[in-house]
Amino acid sequence: MARASLREKIVDAAVECFHAQGFNGCSVQDITEAAGAPKGSFYNHFKTKELLALEALTRYRKESRTAMLFEGDKPPLQRLRAHFEFLAERLEGWKFERGCMVSNFGAEMADAYPDMRRALAETLLVWSANIASVLRQAQAAGDLSKDKDPELFARFLVDAWEGAVNRARMVKSRAPFDEFLIVAFKALLA
Repeated sequence: MARASLREKIVDAAVECFHAQGFNGCSVQDITEAAGAPKGSFYNHFKTKELLALEALTRYRKESRTAMLFEGDKPPLQRLRAHFEFLAERLEGWKFERGCMVSNFGAEMADAYPDMRRALAETLLVWSANIASVLRQAQAAGDLSKDKDPELFARFLVDAWEGAVNRARMVKSRAPFDEFLIVAFKALLA
């Protein structure tokens, strides 16, 4: 197996550091130390810490496995629930000490970093569009009422999920995820 490049090690360390400590909570020094790289090597790969944060966000999006919304032959709403279950289990595995990097960066960086704000908005837009696509599939299969607006419901689900993530982090419990799943799949999407 090929060894990861120094750049990849820095990005890996940044994802971990930013997710655990936030953008302002970790320094370039913290990231390069975690990567086992000299601090000066950071600037060979990234002009700014913000550019590294943008790359970390991209990596985080890939690790969120939104592609699973379209994988397999399960009915659409089962795939959608499995997606949220995956996210819940991942956050539970972190003992609720981390939230969603999208929300974390949004709270910390959106006002001061326009490029990050645009990247976060795009992230939410793509995620919502993917969910809306699954909801349209559910409508076509007869599993979701045609009178429900897939785009509106998708945006609401993303917003409600992000709120559940923040609450779970505050109460250190899976209960907000379970409540989200009950309301989303037994009330809104039933």
